[in-house]
Amino acid sequence: MPKKIVLGLATLCCSLWAGCNAMAQNYEITLKTEKRQDSVLYIGQHYRDEFILKDSTTRRSDGSFVFKGKRSWERGVYAFVRKDVNKKKKETKWVGLTDFVIDGSQKFTITADSAFRPKNMKVTGSDACKEMYAYMATISEARAEAKAINERTKGADSVAAKKEQAALSERMTAYEKNTLEKNKKQLFFQLVKEFSGPDVPDEVENKPVYYRTHYWDGVNLKDHSLRYTPDLFNKMNYYFFGVLYHADADTICRYADMVLSRMDGDTAMMRYFMDFIAPRYYRSTKNIGWDHVWCYLVENYYLKGRCSWATAGDIENKKKQARFLEKSLIGAYGQELIMSDTTQLESHRISSHRQAKKYVILWFWDPDCHHCQEQTAALIEVYNKLESEGKRNFEVFAVGYEADVNKWKNYVKKHQLPFLNVGGPNVNIDYQEAYNVHGAPTMIILNADRQIIMNKSIPASSLMPFIEQYERLHPEQKDREPSFWQKNASPTGFVD
Repeated sequence: MPKKIVLGLATLCCSLWAGCNAMAQNYEITLKTEKRQDSVLYIGQHYRDEFILKDSTTRRSDGSFVFKGKRSWERGVYAFVRKDVNKKKKETKWVGLTDFVIDGSQKFTITADSAFRPKNMKVTGSDACKEMYAYMATISEARAEAKAINERTKGADSVAAKKEQAALSERMTAYEKNTLEKNKKQLFFQLVKEFSGPDVPDEVENKPVYYRTHYWDGVNLKDHSLRYTPDLFNKMNYYFFGVLYHADADTICRYADMVLSRMDGDTAMMRYFMDFIAPRYYRSTKNIGWDHVWCYLVENYYLKGRCSWATAGDIENKKKQARFLEKSLIGAYGQELIMSDTTQLESHRISSHRQAKKYVILWFWDPDCHHCQEQTAALIEVYNKLESEGKRNFEVFAVGYEADVNKWKNYVKKHQLPFLNVGGPNVNIDYQEAYNVHGAPTMIILNADRQIIMNKSIPASSLMPFIEQYERLHPEQKDREPSFWQKNASPTGFVD
């Protein structure tokens, strides 16, 4: 992974295409640095979180690396890159050492210490590089000063600390304004300004909504050159998986539409975003509702012809996957499972839906799985505690995810599982397909209408807080009775 250097709200940019059609010219880019053992270094161009290698050279006897030849480099910011080979794991990583700018001069020398600290970077032959490193050094020093103020004033007069911080902030604001104005024709500073992020006015009441709505202001999402900057990748990554990380699925979809609509019809930029964000929403095991986001992107972009690079086979596969996942999305009606209890008798088949309790916890677990054992024990503790207090408003429909029926039955008996314990081959439908169960443990929570309200495993200790939060967000569910049970329950609890 390339080394990232943060500059305020922006990161160091690289490789902006200028569409230059000038005649090729001689270039000579020299890197001098301490204690480098690499025999070969490369010049790389960023693409998302990877590098496109553009040139290479070997180490000279004096330890320097000189890249030279005849070509016209595209105006932009590049990186010196080394190859990191892990022979034991048989892995190769491309590691960025530091970024540099080509903006005008193609003949220059950069001298750096072993850590590539900006304050120690010396440049001859390139004012653009010199100004860039000077800016980076000043920002770095300001951060260190802010940290020192915080540490020095711990437990002291907060008013004095605030004054120091305010003075530093005012000084840096003036510095940034003057520096960006002075160097406004230089590419690096143009990109710093473009990727600085939105200023949120003090009078705005809902600042988080304003921020995510205006996050992309000033960024031209049809400028193809931005694809070759780490700035665009970092901004995209942070927006979808930082700013929107805790948002619900509908909110993520709404803001995804807002961003992607700005590049509609632009195949190159649309693919840059879609190829990165869509796979991360697919079958996420941790994030609630992210599978819904993936299905939404497939339905509204791939299946509507807005991803023209995708092959017919790829689109068909995504369609099948989306149709499969849709059955287990939050808000979908859960399919009724009818399975035999530990007696394995046909007359002792139990329904997941025909229960008197308002909520049903579908718990798919495996007695051979250590994590399942731990989580099942925790669930038993919560179940028994709430039962003794008369507060248990859910039933646990525990499906033994184990082919060896005797092993499952013995575990249930030995550990006295108080749930509706079902398992074995006598089942009305394929529950793995019906609920997208592809491992254990898996938890699905159904409400009074037997709709899916949770399709990710949560800790047993979070079960009641989740249900309480659900009822706060859906007050109509608070006093709702399980109508499915009223229509279909039998006095014995078994399915007739």
